[in-house]
Amino acid sequence: MSEKIITTNCLVCNDGKILLGLHKIGAGKGRWNGFGGKVHKYEFLEEAARRELMEESGLLAEELELVGVMDFEYRGKDKLMEVNVFRVIKYVGIPSEGREMKPEWFSISEIPYKDMWPDDEYWYPLFLQGKKFTGKFIFDGYNKIIEHSLTEIK
Repeated sequence: MSEKIITTNCLVCNDGKILLGLHKIGAGKGRWNGFGGKVHKYEFLEEAARRELMEESGLLAEELELVGVMDFEYRGKDKLMEVNVFRVIKYVGIPSEGREMKPEWFSISEIPYKDMWPDDEYWYPLFLQGKKFTGKFIFDGYNKIIEHSLTEIK
């Protein structure tokens, strides 16, 4: 197994809605997701989360809270990822489309799970209930979950 890739994922909720971005490039092309990416060498997690949110949505995070940490393994891909999920508590700006992502607000009841990563429907409900969690997902390729676990942190 190769070295673990550390990433961030920022989710913004406001007035019963969630802001998601449609990936325009890369592995997630065509999927809706939160805003985030790889943590650079010598970069703190929160610093990376703020940078990625700004790059992908145009929003400046003034206050963030780390609410979830999940490991992802992709069988046959020699890839292990750690995703650090942040709740954006306070932000400044108006979402704007960039090179990588097209942001759009969705009603919480209309989250487009069918056009998202398969794991999202497992952990988004915990996030939306304001809970903290850890988890692990093992994929066969990128579309089929073959094993998973989620634990709420009290």
